[in-house]
Amino acid sequence: MEVAAIIPAYNEEKNIAQVLSCIYQMEELSEILVVSDGSTDRTVETAHLFGVRTIELPYNQGKSYAMKTGLQSTTAPIVLFLDADLIGLKKHHVRSLISPLIDGVADMTLGIFTSGRNVTDLAQKIAPFLTGQRAVKRWILEDLNQEEWTSGFGIEVALTRYARENKLKVSEVYLENVTHVMKEEKLGLAKGVAARIKMYWEIAKEINRF
Repeated sequence: MEVAAIIPAYNEEKNIAQVLSCIYQMEELSEILVVSDGSTDRTVETAHLFGVRTIELPYNQGKSYAMKTGLQSTTAPIVLFLDADLIGLKKHHVRSLISPLIDGVADMTLGIFTSGRNVTDLAQKIAPFLTGQRAVKRWILEDLNQEEWTSGFGIEVALTRYARENKLKVSEVYLENVTHVMKEEKLGLAKGVAARIKMYWEIAKEINRF
């Protein structure tokens, strides 16, 4: 069964190589798509070094829009979403995310950080449904409405609500020793905090729809 990996990325030239170096030769993935969400750095050039397919959006339109653009650019029945700033990702982590869908025992998997860094581990223990690492059957993504796809970081909440309302089989997969670069580390304290507040606002708006 074909599996497409979609990586939404905004100015991730310093980080995306770690993710692509893990997955770009995995036989289990039929295709890899990096969706550059209006990046102004060398994110696209870095992706090209790995020979993966790259889609360039003309300006920053948000994570959900980038994810949907990737979805519309593949016909794979299983879609794996990965953040572009992961640290410690290994092939066995990827296999553990997609195998339950291939084997028909889950409709969606959620990748939960553990034993990575305390701050990111804690965040996902509190709200595992906010993870950006997940494998999803295509029909689920196609059934989301346009409003849910324009909710920025709230797309994870929308998927969680859909799974609950439709009684989907969802499996949590622990990604040992995996973490990610925090916004404050990427952007500096002031810009990082501002970006985090924006992310939480988008999430909160979607949660209020529950």
